[in-house]
This record gives sequence, C-alpha cells and structure tokens, in this order.
Amino acid sequence: MSFKESTNRFFKECNRVLKVAKKPDREEYFNFSKVTALGIVIIGVIGFAIVLIAQLSGL
Repeated sequence: MSFKESTNRFFKECNRVLKVAKKPDREEYFNFSKVTALGIVIIGVIGFAIVLIAQLSGL
C-alpha cells in the first residue's frame, strides 16, 4: 500500500468517526465536569493525608 493510499484511508476513517461522534449537551458536559472535579479532589485529599501521616510519623 502506498503512502497516498494509506493517508487517504486514514482520513476516510477519521471522517467516519467524526460523523458518528456527537457534541455533548449541556447537562452531560456539567455531569462530566463534576465527576472529574470530584476525582481530582479525592486524589488531592489522599495525597494530603499521606503527606500529613508521613510528617506526623517523622518519616
């Protein structure tokens, strides 16, 4: 397969994916944002707790 054929095939596949994909609506976007923010906060709290325990135990 030549470079031109493989490039052409790649762009056809990209177009097919873009036709199927949809933009999230407002509610879906805000739910995704809330879940992401909650995950960041949870990871931050876990990291803070680890550092706090390490500091208090003298490590």
